[in-house]
Amino acid sequence: MKVTFIKSNGERVEAEAQAGDVLLRVAQAAGMPLEGTCEGQMACSTCHVLVAKEWFAQLPEASEDEEDMLDLAYGVRPTSRLSCQITLTDAFDGLEVTIPADAHDMSGR
Repeated sequence: MKVTFIKSNGERVEAEAQAGDVLLRVAQAAGMPLEGTCEGQMACSTCHVLVAKEWFAQLPEASEDEEDMLDLAYGVRPTSRLSCQITLTDAFDGLEVTIPADAHDMSGR
C-alpha cells in the first residue's frame, strides 16, 4: 500500500507500507522528521501528524491516553494523531498525512 507524507514545505513523499506496519516506522523509513522519542509508549508527542480530513474518520478513535499526549503537542488540529498509535490496514492504502512544521528529529537518523 502507499502512504503519502506531506512535508511542511509542501513536498509530497510516497512510501510503501504493509498491513500491520505502524505509521511512525513507515514515516521514519521514508526520512520524515518524526523522532518518536518514547518508542511508541505514548510518553511523548514527538510523532504528531495531521491526518487528511478524508482519512481521519476512517481511523480508530484515539484513546484517552493519546488525547492526553496530543494536549502536549505543538500545533494540534482537529485531525491530529500520534503516528505511533496508527497501525495500518489494507483499508488505508492511499493515506495522506502532513508532518507539522515544528517536527524535528533530534535522534540523528
